[in-house]
This record gives sequence, structure tokens and C-alpha cells, in this order.
Amino acid sequence: MAGHEKNLEIGLLLDFYGELLSDGRRRAAELYYNEDLSLAEIAEEVGITRQGVRDNVSKAKSQLTELEEKLGLAAKFRAIEDTLGDIIPRLEVLSSSADDKTRAELCDIIEKAKTITI
Repeated sequence: MAGHEKNLEIGLLLDFYGELLSDGRRRAAELYYNEDLSLAEIAEEVGITRQGVRDNVSKAKSQLTELEEKLGLAAKFRAIEDTLGDIIPRLEVLSSSADDKTRAELCDIIEKAKTITI
């Protein structure tokens, strides 16, 4: 996985499990992965050493990865998004050739499915 993809993955894990981290680890990881700040910039902003930031980011990453390995919520979320990404267009095609009653029902299902995705 490329560096950018790893950062996106950790960003997603932060969305799912960030509240389970200590405040310091969560803040450092958010600034590093989501705001793309350097360790020095984060150190200045939060008032700790660069090494302290590195430790917080590293421990946060380990903790997030461990949580995902145990719980798998992000993987399940991606699977749901992929499935909906396949189902919704197929329902839209079906609704275009359906009678009025069926079209209305399919449109309702499509709208409900779209509320599940981000």
C-alpha cells in the first residue's frame, strides 16, 4: 500500500475508533493524518516535543490497527459501500422500465439505500 493510501486508511480508522484513543494520541494522529501537518508543526501546536508527537502518532496508529483487526468495522463499512455502489445503479435501471407503482417503490428503496452511504 502506498504512503498516501496508508494515510487514508489510518484516517478512516480514526473516524471509526478515534474516540477510543487518549486525547493526546487522537489529536496528534488527526493533525498528522487528516491535516497533513509535520511532526514539528504538531509539536509546536500541542506544546510537546517532536519525539512526543512521533510516539503519540505511532502508538495511535498501532492502537487503531489493532482495533480494526479485532472489530473490523471499517472493513464492514467499505463492504457495505461497495455493495450499495453496485445495487443502486442496478435499481435505477430497473426503475426506468418499471410500471408506476413498482417505480415508486424502487425509488423509495434507492433513496433509503443512498442514506446509508457517505
